Amino acid sequence: MNLRNANRIMAAQDGVITRAQALDCGMSASAVDRRVENGDWFALARGVYLRADRERTPAVALRAAVYAAGPEAAAWGPSAAWWHGLLDRAPSLRYVTVPQKRTLARRHGVRVRRRDLQRRDVVVVRGLPVTALPLTVLEAAVELPTGSMLMDRALQRHTSLPALEQAHRRNLGRHGAPRAAHLLCSAREGGHSQAERIFHRLLRNAGFTGWRAHAMSCGFEIDVVFDADRVAIEIDGWAWHRDAERHRRDTERQNVLINAGWHVLRFTWHAITQEPDEVVRQIRQALNRTSVG
Repeated sequence: MNLRNANRIMAAQDGVITRAQALDCGMSASAVDRRVENGDWFALARGVYLRADRERTPAVALRAAVYAAGPEAAAWGPSAAWWHGLLDRAPSLRYVTVPQKRTLARRHGVRVRRRDLQRRDVVVVRGLPVTALPLTVLEAAVELPTGSMLMDRALQRHTSLPALEQAHRRNLGRHGAPRAAHLLCSAREGGHSQAERIFHRLLRNAGFTGWRAHAMSCGFEIDVVFDADRVAIEIDGWAWHRDAERHRRDTERQNVLINAGWHVLRFTWHAITQEPDEVVRQIRQALNRTSVG
């Protein structure tokens, strides 16, 4: 019965169990050691075991990193984002946060942060302690190169701006807080005006000429046009601000412009701020298309 309870825990935890969990099931310390000696369990870290018939997946690696870090440890940042389903792939590093006073030996592939978290900012998901979703979004957004896109998607499907702002205020002293505050400001305002200013500066720095902003055509105001080349550029802010009706109007507007002979390019706030070189490349390609033609 004791082993049956342990197997039930392992089945729910990707084949992983801690020594403390096994002992809580009623197994003796010697029984746990025998499972390891017999090859039934494999020691992933001190006091953390994997059933021998289970694969060492990214989920197993993250569980081992968090469980081995001791009580009150939790996954955070990109690791927590992946665990919450905000990322499709597990990050190459395992991000683990532990209480401020705890010191851990360095482990390959594990990034440890020492910080005390409030109870409301930690949840247990599928048996693993992780930062709650709002704090996870904030911290992953400043760790990842495309973090603003993660925040935008999360606002569309998983959380709200007030929830993010409350989590931010509770954790003002954390690493990356100023960057998160900047992203929250952009998310709150929608990002369109800011993206326009950055885009105009990008055009000037890249040496583009012959363009003008806020041009009228077909009854619509276009963000930027290159009149001679019939290239129209539309700037989109954060997607979570656009509802179905706004999307319908934007699609209708783009179709009208295309039928009127405009070559339409669309760039998001995320592309302009994170991939400016690619934005410039696409604009040059559009302008070269008219010169070649």
